[in-house]
Amino acid sequence: MTPEPIRRSALRLRLGGLALCWRRRLLWHTGGLRFARPRPEVECPYLRAEHATPLLRRLRGEDMALQRSKVTNLRLAAARLDGLTLRPGETLSFWRAVGRPTRRRGYVEGMILRNGRVASGVGGGLCQMTNLLYWMTLHTPLTVTERWRHGYDVFPDSNRTQPFGSGATCFYNYMDLMVRNDTPDTWRLVLQVTDTHLEGEWRADGPQTPPAAHRAPPALPVRGL
Repeated sequence: MTPEPIRRSALRLRLGGLALCWRRRLLWHTGGLRFARPRPEVECPYLRAEHATPLLRRLRGEDMALQRSKVTNLRLAAARLDGLTLRPGETLSFWRAVGRPTRRRGYVEGMILRNGRVASGVGGGLCQMTNLLYWMTLHTPLTVTERWRHGYDVFPDSNRTQPFGSGATCFYNYMDLMVRNDTPDTWRLVLQVTDTHLEGEWRADGPQTPPAAHRAPPALPVRGL
């Protein structure tokens, strides 16, 4: 059973969030990680995993406008992630690649979860991207090194094909999804947002390789700061 979110004051949440953001930036710059980047010259002809999820789902009493507006956010994030390649030993960090979702960068209000409740926020809806990326990665030998699970089931009536608990939530920048390449192959992430679906692929420059050990760590629960 998912525990009730811990209630914190607005000041506590603000200060805690700032501290966690700076700690995450320190990890990016001094953690010794090598990160994925675009390499259009590298060919990755082998399709290793693919998945697609509908952009709109029927909710129980929630504002569908928030779902429609999240499509804008997904398109902006997909543009930053599509084409990133992972050489052996490199890591893909969702938030390092996407950056802070702000109005200045074109992000709009979308659906977010706050203290276990549906709310609206700039950049809302990007967890659909991390859900898709996590689910695809589980079907490859790539290693998930960080993933946070959802604490609330937003789509209980949507006839989904993935069970609750198989997703990955995100919140800039300290609730991240990170994937490391422990294989000898080079991998490319392919993403696109169509009129109806978010579609993704993991492609590689080699055929199927043995699965890596301990690909997915235990999910980190979402709690208050």
